[in-house]
Amino acid sequence: MPLADSSELNNDAKDLGTMEATLAATEREVDAALRRATATVRELKRALGAARSGHIRDLRKSLSAARDAAGELADGAGALANGFDFDDQAYLSSGGYVKELLAEAEARGLSIVEDDDRLLCYPSLLRIVPGDAAVEVDKARDRRLRPSVLVAALARAQERGPRFKAEAFLDSLRSAYELLVSSTGKRVDAVVRLVDIWSVLTMLPGQRGQYSKQEFARDLYLLDQSGVTHTARSPRALRWAASTGTKGSGALVTVARNGQQQRYWGVSFSPDPAAGKRP
Repeated sequence: MPLADSSELNNDAKDLGTMEATLAATEREVDAALRRATATVRELKRALGAARSGHIRDLRKSLSAARDAAGELADGAGALANGFDFDDQAYLSSGGYVKELLAEAEARGLSIVEDDDRLLCYPSLLRIVPGDAAVEVDKARDRRLRPSVLVAALARAQERGPRFKAEAFLDSLRSAYELLVSSTGKRVDAVVRLVDIWSVLTMLPGQRGQYSKQEFARDLYLLDQSGVTHTARSPRALRWAASTGTKGSGALVTVARNGQQQRYWGVSFSPDPAAGKRP
């Protein structure tokens, strides 16, 4: 199979437009190059056998065939290297990659929602990092940018479910809540906005960059789904506050497993564990 020259491959990539299609076209060309490499190795092995046995005619024939195959391989590999000029950083920065990723996810029945600079896909949070040619998935950078590969990985993560320590998170939530209540003079079971609790949890320098509102909202949803309302460290039980505040500013938004938006606004902690349920 003849390999495409650099101009043909470059034109194909420009016509295809998307990263997925460009990589698929390149994959086909690389596969063809590998077959040519296999043919080269095969002829060299034949030449080796002929040299060992003294079959001069076969040796000369195999060496000639290996030379021709190696030349075609070198030309094809050069065309591949020269022809692949996909500007990944520009594509990642333009928003085109996000659109392609959303379309790929939709085609596979996976829900991904944009929220500021993050992409929400239960239970994962994604951030595109153009300068590093990577996607940050739950703070771990992944350079496997092909949309079909990334969507498949997100689907597997959704099937596995989250690794979430509900009781540890609830203890941190309650500690921040109690600090706010005591510092503002509110009653011990007053409703406190979750966005204010997040501010307490991230008050140290640099912490807001390490623990975003989107991550906090995701963890609230995981806690909600766990059903845990109190821990051994305190008998006080969590109570979710259903308020009209969920429709306005201050609400924290995340994506549920079914792809629907989930909003959280405030919580309180009741001295009675039996009260730890939604109203």
